[in-house]
Amino acid sequence: MPPVVKSFGERIADALVEDGLLTTKQVDDLLELQKKEGTRLLKLVIEKAYVTDQDMAVSMGRVLNTPPVNLARINILPEIADLLPREVAHNFKVVPVSRLENKLFLAMADPLNVLALDDVKRLTRMEIMPMIAPEKSIIDKLNNIDAAKSGSMEDIIMDVQKQADDPDADNLEVAKVAMEEVNLDQLAASSEEAPVIKLANLILVQAIKDRASDIHIEPFEKMIRLRYRVDGSLIDVTPPPKQMQLALASRLKIMSCLDIAERRLPQDGRMRVKVGGKDYDLRVSFLPTVHGEKAVLRVLDKSNLSASIDKLGLDPDTFQQFKAAVDAPHGLLLVTGPTGSGKTTTLYSALNELNNPTYNIVTVEDPVEFQVPGINQVPVKKEIGLTFGNALRSILRQDPDIVMIGEIRDTETAEIAVEAALTGHQVLSTMHCNDAPGAIARLDDMGIAPFLISSSVILACAQRLMRRICTHCKEPVTYSEKMYQDLTIDPSMFDGVTLYRGRGCERCKNSGYAGRLAIIEAMTVSDDIRKLIIARANTREMGKVAIGQGMRTLRMVALDRVKDGISTLEQVLVLTSAH
Repeated sequence: MPPVVKSFGERIADALVEDGLLTTKQVDDLLELQKKEGTRLLKLVIEKAYVTDQDMAVSMGRVLNTPPVNLARINILPEIADLLPREVAHNFKVVPVSRLENKLFLAMADPLNVLALDDVKRLTRMEIMPMIAPEKSIIDKLNNIDAAKSGSMEDIIMDVQKQADDPDADNLEVAKVAMEEVNLDQLAASSEEAPVIKLANLILVQAIKDRASDIHIEPFEKMIRLRYRVDGSLIDVTPPPKQMQLALASRLKIMSCLDIAERRLPQDGRMRVKVGGKDYDLRVSFLPTVHGEKAVLRVLDKSNLSASIDKLGLDPDTFQQFKAAVDAPHGLLLVTGPTGSGKTTTLYSALNELNNPTYNIVTVEDPVEFQVPGINQVPVKKEIGLTFGNALRSILRQDPDIVMIGEIRDTETAEIAVEAALTGHQVLSTMHCNDAPGAIARLDDMGIAPFLISSSVILACAQRLMRRICTHCKEPVTYSEKMYQDLTIDPSMFDGVTLYRGRGCERCKNSGYAGRLAIIEAMTVSDDIRKLIIARANTREMGKVAIGQGMRTLRMVALDRVKDGISTLEQVLVLTSAH
């Protein structure tokens, strides 16, 4: 009998098992999943987060007989990086590491890419010695090289200060005169000057590299403050000089197709940029303040959208409830939480699950955050009378199967949403309240009759984003008695469990955290809950019944994530309240 020839992915999986990074059962499960989904085995290993990118690179290198390289620890000289055109390096996901006579050591995400090897050899006229590194590490290193070449924020600021004619340009009186008597032609010209373009580009690139969700540019009397929101927390970064305020604002407006002459009224726009080969949409908002215009840019990264709800990381009970509501033929599904808690991202994950040619899916949003092929998306424009209510009325005449409402914020929108859910449509929406039972009370406060609420709502969820411990500086921690008292929990629930925290390192900018995950509390509207809705019971009573029927509160889910070693008790204290 001839020997069984294993695929490349199976050989890598065997190496991971030999290295103690995968179990035989995990490999068998992955092979079964591969047969069902038709996805590459190595892609499934990464998606399931069984091994890190670097560990995968080491095992792949062993199978391919190619040495691995940790790019994060290597300082690549500019003359080595310049051996290869930047667009070629980004296209093939390669980066030159070092040179020895006529040999070029090249870090590659895919050392089997013969086309890349031939092209690099032709361009450099050198013998190529391939090394293996994770794709993300290569992209990060290339971005670092690009940023270093374009100059640092400090370099640009020094250039601008050298060019400044008036050393007192940041004087308040001078600034006032300049604000009132600015020449628009000069302003447009100054916004196209090299230092301003470099500065605007650097602010955007650095924010994306730092995984920022928002960029805040805030003018004050004698300074500008620049802050990035990373994993929910605002972090100060090196600000541009005050004299660049007008030119920088104008440059961002030009990039967002806004009016540079209008500085007295708020303006909203969008822009799209490409960083590291990936497209990013940015939602831009300008707000006039006493010292100039404050700009906030929200970074919308489509890679954050899950392909389906099973990638959201829900616990099994919550997943079953959420899945049942998404698969229901009609009804209202509500996701609640504060601004920036990932509600819209969760709804888009549900829409991705439902997005197929057999459904007519229409959304109405203010504004449209993510553009998704196959879904009809309507942006609200209040200035011309296109409100949530008006848009929804028209949408219901368009024969929709599934309707997503960006947010239910008034009685008119709530009434139409409930009416649509009762007339055979599946409706998904967000609301602002603190917990799942609170969504029912919010609808009642808006004047929706209890019998309509009980008949239309099938699931109410509350969501928060919990910070993950940085895996590079993760260490065990012992908490004081006071922490458990503040949380009103019994320390014995962690008996036999090792708790962790992030010590703080260069990769997480000494915060101890890197990334966030969603925690969701889901309340299915059962017959018992319906009776309480009709009786207008308070949210506490409704919550007790829901917990008795299996609902896991935000605090319960958050504590599970602490037990799993993913997050910390401090995050539980910040994000959740005792029920």
